[in-house]
Amino acid sequence: MVAVRIGLVLAMALLVAMFSGPCRSELERLEHPIAADGSLSFLVVGDWGRRGSYNQSAVALQMGLMGEKLNVDFIISTGDNFYDDGLTSLQDPAFNESFSRIYTADSLQKQWYSVLGNHDYRGDVLAQLSPVLRKIDRRWLCLRSFVLNTEIVDFFFVDTTPFVDKYFTDPEDHAYDWRGVLPRKAYISNLLKDVDMALKESRAKWKIVVGHHTMQSAGHHGNTNEIVAQLLPILEENGVDLYINGHEHCLQQISTSHSPIQFLTSGGGSKAWRGDISWTKPELKFYYDGQGFMSMEMTEARVDIAFYDIFGNVLHTWGASKPSFSVTGENSRTVY
Repeated sequence: MVAVRIGLVLAMALLVAMFSGPCRSELERLEHPIAADGSLSFLVVGDWGRRGSYNQSAVALQMGLMGEKLNVDFIISTGDNFYDDGLTSLQDPAFNESFSRIYTADSLQKQWYSVLGNHDYRGDVLAQLSPVLRKIDRRWLCLRSFVLNTEIVDFFFVDTTPFVDKYFTDPEDHAYDWRGVLPRKAYISNLLKDVDMALKESRAKWKIVVGHHTMQSAGHHGNTNEIVAQLLPILEENGVDLYINGHEHCLQQISTSHSPIQFLTSGGGSKAWRGDISWTKPELKFYYDGQGFMSMEMTEARVDIAFYDIFGNVLHTWGASKPSFSVTGENSRTVY
């Protein structure tokens, strides 16, 4: 009965996401149960969809092994799900070749919660958001923005691509599918109001925001100024604990004195930047310029994260506890 109820909620949310425009009054809300012992575990991967190339298959293999070890509840994708230009249609073979045929481990046959990246917006966005894809692979769930409620943590998935000015103003940039986004100003305004309201209404012990673009980054792209200016103040005002993103093809953790939020990047699902690092400030707690992924284990009292490479090596760990959210331990092997 629980599975049926979750399936109905997901199907309704997908239909709303597909046909809703920028005048939505609130974010779609989904629920996911926690484990019987009160814990939650999941994997995070981003920037992956390359038909297995650039070590995507190697990352998927290690995700499967770690997913089995942790008995993960679900997987989060931080966007840029299909390279180079999203999906062309509902019949695009890239969906099977980059997703279904790659993440085949039993432990990865769980729900995937995904956001769109800028590369996804270069294709047929409505195809990637369509509930029809769930008939092809029941794991798939991609919405523009939504809230995922659990008993111990609320996740707020935010569509960050429409915030970035250059995608709209640079004549040499790629063509983007802005259906459902235009008029842009109204879309962003409504989204910011929705996120602010959803965060204020949340009573979860932990609040995690997931977006594609970086807020703090030492990598190739650097900080995304538009969401730093418009979205970050809302997150800080509402007590968000973690911001998780992709976009940078690396793994990193940044902790800055200017914000109480931990900034985590998991964008190593396939192609990496190979040595492209822009700064090594003290705020940069960990940076790995290679393929890999992240795991998170949570209880009401604690969160523990770990980053892995394509051989399953643990590159960096970090943990924090509530209510003080003080760092209780760190062990890293930083690679530049």
